[in-house]
Amino acid sequence: MGVSFPLSVKAVTIDLDGTLLDTIPDLAAGANMMLAELDRPALDEALIRTFVGKGIANLVQRTLTGTLEGAIDPELHARGLAVFERCYESVNGRHTTIYPGVKEGLERLAGAGIPLACVTNKSTRYTLPLLDMVGLARYFEHVVAGDTLTRKKPDPAPLLHAAGLFGIAPGDMLMIGDSLNDTVAARAAGCPVFCVPYGYNEGHDVRSLDTDAVVESLDEAAGLVRKA
Repeated sequence: MGVSFPLSVKAVTIDLDGTLLDTIPDLAAGANMMLAELDRPALDEALIRTFVGKGIANLVQRTLTGTLEGAIDPELHARGLAVFERCYESVNGRHTTIYPGVKEGLERLAGAGIPLACVTNKSTRYTLPLLDMVGLARYFEHVVAGDTLTRKKPDPAPLLHAAGLFGIAPGDMLMIGDSLNDTVAARAAGCPVFCVPYGYNEGHDVRSLDTDAVVESLDEAAGLVRKA
């Protein structure tokens, strides 16, 4: 999908973890609390960082096996998932930081009159309190979370749903994310897509992904779009 800049859009959707916020410290804290409760040794935050990107169920499996692809007993996985969800809820937002350029980018997009939605695979129970806690909730007209629909990214359904909420065609809506999940979902939905290079793409360089631009920050992304 060839695009010219500035890109004319009617709305922008933005991923949460790894794009707006660095939530790894909270996820790592929750993961290690789970491991402690299950009498397993703690893992380094740097290793847990590589486990993030395919949702909480996968994070729990990877944390319990210590690898990206390790198999796990279903009963242990179910128990670990329940423990992790409780632990993570208790630390959600405590150690999270906003990436540089995010507030500036959101202000520029809002100032240009471009409506925004947050489209994330994180559950609503974590997403809404987190956006409130860091002071970003006010920027988003809509939030499509991981449990809003029965399908989540990389399925295009969340982006198609967001376009429907805005009452626009998907091709008029930009997706900004940090991973393969975001680019695959955007392409399947027919949306243009930008990626930031600092997020959670399971250790892979986003420059290898099918994007319309790799932007160093949300502020830079805002400079590449205008309201259609």
